[in-house]
Amino acid sequence: MPLALLALAVGAFGIGTTEFVMMGLLPDVADDLHISIPTAGHLVSAYALGVVVGAPLLAAVTSRMSRRTVLISLMGLFVAGNALSALAPDNNWLLAARLLSGLPHGAFFGVGAVVATNMVAPERKARSVSLMFLGLTVANVAGVPVATAMGQHLGWRATFLGVSAIGVAAIAALALLIPHDGRHAATSAGLRGELNALRSLPVWLALGTTVAGFGALFSAYSYITPMLTDSAGFAASSVTLLLALFGVGATIGNLLGGRLADHALRATLFGGLTSLVVVLAFFPLLMSAAWSAALGVTLLGVAAFVTGSPLQLMVMEKAASAPSLASSANQAAFNLANAGGAWIGGLTLAAGLGTTSPAVAGAALAVLGLAVATTAWAVDRRRTPATTSAPARVVAASTPRREEALHH
Repeated sequence: MPLALLALAVGAFGIGTTEFVMMGLLPDVADDLHISIPTAGHLVSAYALGVVVGAPLLAAVTSRMSRRTVLISLMGLFVAGNALSALAPDNNWLLAARLLSGLPHGAFFGVGAVVATNMVAPERKARSVSLMFLGLTVANVAGVPVATAMGQHLGWRATFLGVSAIGVAAIAALALLIPHDGRHAATSAGLRGELNALRSLPVWLALGTTVAGFGALFSAYSYITPMLTDSAGFAASSVTLLLALFGVGATIGNLLGGRLADHALRATLFGGLTSLVVVLAFFPLLMSAAWSAALGVTLLGVAAFVTGSPLQLMVMEKAASAPSLASSANQAAFNLANAGGAWIGGLTLAAGLGTTSPAVAGAALAVLGLAVATTAWAVDRRRTPATTSAPARVVAASTPRREEALHH
């Protein structure tokens, strides 16, 4: 695999760390800024809003720019947002800085996925995407715990300065390792072409699968702490270690999904969603004992992230003429899944259905994801006769450009 994928993974590591570390720092931020923890929770929402807004917007307005330049610029915006977070004098300024930090998130992963797939042979595309996302999953294993500990001992502002430093390292890696792609500016479909790509029904079905599938994950994962403490009997001090197990599972699932998807894209997607249904359906049973709860948390990470690379690649293939915007929109869909899944899981708790009821709701969402994916498969089968020869022409046309880029 090209060394340039390491640069994308470093950027993904920084983004993953800043996205999830706020959950662990909420009490520290609330105490320092003299606000309540629920009010501090809006800082998580502000970041997610930045992702949803920034993903399609920045991908669209930068559609004619060199993708290398776009990635470096997005990481520069990321550094600025985190530096401003560290310097924020009050909650309102911190909200604005968190919104700014979230803006480049989706576009970075969207454009980065396009760059990653253009640097490898067609049969290794999903694996290249999974290696970029490796930075995101490793952030859950190492980045978030270390950053949280830093914030607790040195102050939460030190955490965001540290994340800014990761961003600076990512900029250096991107500038050094990502090949120049000046030709892209001349050949891009432009803003109108990128927007036209979103008129495709298969693209929307792929995005819908992301919302339902990852909504299933977040319906359960958003309430994993009370499940572990109230149902499985773990002490609150053990939760951090168990969440690291989720990160380990996510890393395994991400790498496994990338490898399998290169051989059978849709079969990997269906297999991952089916596994997610099974794991979530059995979650109430798994949470009945400490050892099975630890296993369940790990399996949840594996099952959910097996689908990550296949979904990203499927969206890009369905919008082959203008993949950057569609790929970035998939990241927005992921964050909508985060918010929607947490909301649905919360409804089950509010209804008094039990501590593990969000997992059962998640299983239902995963079934919905399977239904949407099946609909997409049916639509593709209906359209296949008219498009059978297209992929061969695209691959043949793109291969020389990829090889030329690698020699720059």
